[in-house]
Amino acid sequence: MSPVVGVILGSKSDLPLMEACVKVLDELGIEHEVKVCSAHRNPRGVMEWASSARERGLKVVIAAAGGAAHLPGVVAAWTDLPVIGVPVPTQHLGGVEAPRTRPGWRPGSLASATTRSSDATPKSAPP
Repeated sequence: MSPVVGVILGSKSDLPLMEACVKVLDELGIEHEVKVCSAHRNPRGVMEWASSARERGLKVVIAAAGGAAHLPGVVAAWTDLPVIGVPVPTQHLGGVEAPRTRPGWRPGSLASATTRSSDATPKSAPP
């Protein structure tokens, strides 16, 4: 079965935060792929990954990045799939800078979202 969720990280150092997210996807039996590719160091790689996401069968993208946190916006620029941005807390500002880069990075007709920086684990709403 092909992946339906694409998880992209700006750096291998972002993986510990996203391990909980990947674990929940595994527990729910949701096929996914994980890619490490920086919007700053490898913009062409991000473009190629994001622009081919729909062709690969993805339905949604989860993009995690710290610092200036450009990765979700760059991914959103290259795909029409929904993009969920996960701000990764930085040592200096604790992640408060990352969500502030998100407003307005998608045209109004395309879906996007931002999570809290302290918790990248998707959880079900109570019944």
